[in-house]
Amino acid sequence: MENIIAVELILYFVLVFGVGYYFSRRKMTHSDFLLGGKQLPGWALAFSERATGESSWLLLGFTGFVFVNGLSSIWVISGMGLGIIVSWLFLAKKFMEERDKYDVLTLPDYLATRFPSHGKLIRYFVTILILVFFTFYLGAQIAGAGKTLLTTFNLNPIIGLLLCTAAVIVLAFLGGFVSVVWTDMIQSMMMLLTLTILPILAFIQIYTNDISLTAALDNAGNGVNSWTGGLTGFAFGALFFNNFTWFFGYLGGQPQLSSRFMALKNPKEVKVASITGIIWMVLAFLGAFLIGITAIALYNSGEFTDVETILPTMILDLTPPWISGILLAGILAAIITTADSQIMVVTSSVTEDIMNKSLKMKLSDKKWIFVSRIVIIASGMLGLIIALMSKSLVYAVVSWAWTGVGATLSPAILLTFFWKRYSGVGALATVASGLICTLIWINSPLEEILSSRFTTFFIASLFGIVFSLIYPDKAEKSIHHEKQVIES
Repeated sequence: MENIIAVELILYFVLVFGVGYYFSRRKMTHSDFLLGGKQLPGWALAFSERATGESSWLLLGFTGFVFVNGLSSIWVISGMGLGIIVSWLFLAKKFMEERDKYDVLTLPDYLATRFPSHGKLIRYFVTILILVFFTFYLGAQIAGAGKTLLTTFNLNPIIGLLLCTAAVIVLAFLGGFVSVVWTDMIQSMMMLLTLTILPILAFIQIYTNDISLTAALDNAGNGVNSWTGGLTGFAFGALFFNNFTWFFGYLGGQPQLSSRFMALKNPKEVKVASITGIIWMVLAFLGAFLIGITAIALYNSGEFTDVETILPTMILDLTPPWISGILLAGILAAIITTADSQIMVVTSSVTEDIMNKSLKMKLSDKKWIFVSRIVIIASGMLGLIIALMSKSLVYAVVSWAWTGVGATLSPAILLTFFWKRYSGVGALATVASGLICTLIWINSPLEEILSSRFTTFFIASLFGIVFSLIYPDKAEKSIHHEKQVIES
């Protein structure tokens, strides 16, 4: 059995590496390496954005979360789903238009260019924010690979981490953003296959063994059988709101997702991508939720030392080896696609935002690509070190990163897009207050009362508005900047 699965996983990696190598042979500028050069179709970017956004968090973290918490977990994907719909319908086109208007490649560069008087500080602040949280986010993805390979082959987790890290580095190293998007597309389809087939197999197993799903939920206790988690009044309100707060991280502040919006070619491609992304989200979220629910009927929680291995365990138990290999590849696909996107965000932040725009280093495209590849290797190794040292859960680590980056930068993006009085000082206040709030809140008992995913978003928005009103940008500087943009 293990040999069949191993062969299929090897074939999967050969396919993905082959795609990456194919695109690495194309001649690229530094812009192409970091953002694709407007050569990618909308549907491929949508598959890439969705796979990047959900990663091992959805397949390992969320399925384990549902297994423990039951029906009330629906409010997590309700908040996330609404955020995804809003981002595709109302923000994707705006990102594309702003990229063209200001000729930028990254989220930090966009905010810095929009507020030139404070651009250098904004660029440093946002870049540091991304580097701090995304290295841990990357570590969480690599740790997820270790769990999958441990469950599948009883493989030493360290070997699993090394293999995953090597795969991530190679794919990003080969062809940059273009290579990552096309391999993401394949991996996104693998993820969707896993999340749609496994719930069907689980329901068949429940039916053929005459297992009562309702009775299993009732017997599990702890409010697992209730959409309210067994809570009423204020307690349920807190549970609902804290789960729903994932919504705030999807409002433009995740650079690994917004880069896909910025890479869109035209309004027609935006429409195609929006439909594709939303359909993918509905199918994948529903599948992940049903996997966790059916696992409650099939397993006892005491059987697992780590509930985030529910999905690979179900695959091995419910499918023949040749199907197991395909579905397990879906888990590794989720991990690799997100890790690659995070590495590209870190790489673009270091090379474009710090070295090129802040330090004004002048290199040829060939040398920029070489430097970018060095950063890719260094980032991957740092993520590996974090994965080896950290014992945090995938769900928790991703939640912190979603707060520190998404809930901090989303207010900055929304205010920049839709409020003309937003200022450079306001942008600095947004980022600084969001970072400080996140670090304080997630390390205090307050996190158990009200999620930092909301408090960070609220406080960052408030500071941004207040400081913009107190320290408005001078009109003549904005006009001068507009002229510079047009002339360039």
